[in-house]
Amino acid sequence: MDRRIYVLRHAKSSWDDPHLADHDRPLNDRGRAALPKLERALTPEGDGIDVVLCSSAARTVATLEGVRGALRPEVEVVVDEALYGASADTWLQRCQDLDDSVGGALLIGHNPGVGELIDRLTGSGEDEALEQLASKVPTGALARCAFAGAWAQLGSDTCHLEALLVPKRLP
Repeated sequence: MDRRIYVLRHAKSSWDDPHLADHDRPLNDRGRAALPKLERALTPEGDGIDVVLCSSAARTVATLEGVRGALRPEVEVVVDEALYGASADTWLQRCQDLDDSVGGALLIGHNPGVGELIDRLTGSGEDEALEQLASKVPTGALARCAFAGAWAQLGSDTCHLEALLVPKRLP
């Protein structure tokens, strides 16, 4: 069975309030403006997403809410404090622990963890997506990775990077 992992780095966040804890920083205007573009990009994929794993930070939860319309109402959503600032290893373990009834998972988190996860998983990919990955994974970037096999088998170089979409290039 082909599976998909959608890795979404949160949309652009605000640094306006220096007294606000990093965990509590909201999205800025640019981040909020990117959400409809990201939702449109996810909409064709929404039926294939069975679970969402999301950091508990305000900016990741706001990003989730901004793309929620692309997802089926019954999708399982897990907002977890342990995913705030999680490493690639933590994200990978969470994916490996998914039930094999899950065909697609959307991960919403932060760099460097999500960028390193995409880099680690992808052994092949579309040229444009690989070029973007080599450059950087900017805020709001959405990676679509495909792999065959059980979730427990997910690991280094097991995925094909089908796309790495950046909000400023989306319609």
